[in-house]
Amino acid sequence: MGFLILLVALAAASPAAEHILVYEDKGRFGGWPANHGIWSWGDEILVGFSAAWHQVKDIGRHQANSDKPEEPRLARSLDGGRTWKIETPPGLLPPEQGGRPIAELAEPLDFTNPNFAMTLRFTNIHTGPSRLHYSNDRGRTWHGAFNFPLFGQKGIAARTDYIALGKRECLVFLTASKQNGREGRPLVVRTTDGGLNWKFLSWIGPEPSGFSIMPSSIRLSTGRIITTVRVKEDPPNWIDAYASDDNGATWSYLNRPVPSTGGSSGNPPSLLKLKDGRLALTYGHRSEPYSIRARLSNDQGKTWSGDITLRDGAPAWDLGYTRSVQRPDGKIVTVYYFMREKHAERFIAGTIWDPK
Repeated sequence: MGFLILLVALAAASPAAEHILVYEDKGRFGGWPANHGIWSWGDEILVGFSAAWHQVKDIGRHQANSDKPEEPRLARSLDGGRTWKIETPPGLLPPEQGGRPIAELAEPLDFTNPNFAMTLRFTNIHTGPSRLHYSNDRGRTWHGAFNFPLFGQKGIAARTDYIALGKRECLVFLTASKQNGREGRPLVVRTTDGGLNWKFLSWIGPEPSGFSIMPSSIRLSTGRIITTVRVKEDPPNWIDAYASDDNGATWSYLNRPVPSTGGSSGNPPSLLKLKDGRLALTYGHRSEPYSIRARLSNDQGKTWSGDITLRDGAPAWDLGYTRSVQRPDGKIVTVYYFMREKHAERFIAGTIWDPK
């Protein structure tokens, strides 16, 4: 049974960081918020994650039973991330877990609805297909699952990363399989009719020899779009940034905000535009010291600070997949998965920190 989580201090990384327990359940592997998405409405925060099943394995693998399903969960906070309640909305269940049959979207979406939320999820990391769900009431009820196109690719591994440009216009940032069928290469697609039709817009960077996946994107007040991607080669892993000045039609390489995200294929970025115009980038570091980290930019992503350790003390690599939002008071809430012991269950945690 999932817990209704109260405020719990777990292990302070620094006096300025407050660590919160979001979800923990005996026998469960709570993981991968970056695969699901995060949304906020003032002090109301909603984040998705997977409730997989725990299984002790070799330490080089996820401590999760791959023969059992990852069940979708949501955690909601109404007080800026200090306390959380776990939700299991039936509208997010895939048909394989008893959810509604896959359908085609018949009514256009209103991306400007202030209570709108959309999530896109892959079914297979290499071949897809991917599916879309949406909510018009801050994620309390969900519609879907709806088919999402393959755009002529061998596979589309969708996570939740989108930028609304108008009532019916939206950009979605995705990962496609490479020509050899392996993951992956980032791309951006566009709808101008509320999601009834989607069209391929552009590739973000060249096809890599390893992978370049899991974009996290923001739009500046100038209209420039910046996206950050998780890059794996053999053995280096890092985060790259690209910029577009034509609403995603073309991209130029910007820089490498994070030169290393550690071993074990690294970790995805979570890029956030702050109220004062700065950018915050959070991620997990999968080499010793295993940790949750951040970097800041005060010049719209042209240069970046050094690492800010939000939380350390993890005993193994299997952590991170951050998603972050900024509260009305300026503090950032970063949600991720973490552990106390190498082979133990993973739990969902949050760190509330001040980006001053």
